[in-house]
This record gives sequence, structure tokens and C-alpha cells, in this order.
Amino acid sequence: MADIVAPDVRSRMMAGIRGTNTRPELALRRGLHALGFRFRLHDRKLPGRPDIVFPRYRAVIFAHGCFWHGHDCHLFRMPSTRPEFWEAKIIRNREVDARAFDALTKLGWRQGIVWECALKGRIRLPLEDVIGECAVWLVSDSPGLEIRGRE
Repeated sequence: MADIVAPDVRSRMMAGIRGTNTRPELALRRGLHALGFRFRLHDRKLPGRPDIVFPRYRAVIFAHGCFWHGHDCHLFRMPSTRPEFWEAKIIRNREVDARAFDALTKLGWRQGIVWECALKGRIRLPLEDVIGECAVWLVSDSPGLEIRGRE
């Protein structure tokens, strides 16, 4: 199926998609800051440039978009235009995530992932629950956290 918009319009639309300061990320930051957690943002010194870095707890949180990271939920659907391009891109994104995860583990950092579907869509969780789970995890010794929308 052909794209329904002109290539220059599609290019402008795709260029407008941000990789930092997304709505899910901002919601997490606001909620955790309100609970007294202090953090750094997008630390270039750490593998994968985590979205939120908590040096005091030696922990990071990634706010993953379900489409860009190929999550198995209702928010991800492989585009019908240029499927080979998109499949390769999403596979590469997953490989980059896995390398960053391994590198952070070797450096002694704990990692949490909050999927976009946990904060948006028909299977979303209440924001307070997501923030609460993150807060409990941060002060615990648990090595990992993954929050997804309810199934």
C-alpha cells in the first residue's frame, strides 16, 4: 500500500518525533520528583543514554516507546509501507537496547523499563501505580524492573 502523504510531508512528520522528553518520560519524571527522587537526564556517559538516571540508587529508567522498540502489545503494529526497512530498524533498536542493558549491568547499574503501554492506551495502568512501582524498586535491591500495560 502506498503512503497517503507526500514524501516531504512524511519526512517532516517523522522529524517531529522526539527521542527525549517524551510525554511518558515527562510523566515519570514529574511523579518521581514529587516523591522526592532526584535524578539526571540522558547521561551521555552511560551506555544507551538512559532517560532517567538515579546516581544515588545506581539505577536508571528507560521510558520505551512500544512502536520504536517493537513491544508485543496493542500499540505496536508493523507498518505496511516499507516493511523490510521498519523490520530492520526495529530489530536494530532491540539489539542496541540489549547491548546497553549488558553494558550497564557490567558497570553495576540497575535498569528499569517502563513501556509506553503502561501509561497510554486501553491497557494502561493508573499513573500513580506506575510511579509507586518505580519508587519501591528504586529503594530496593532488585536488579531489574519492567512495567507493561495490563494484559
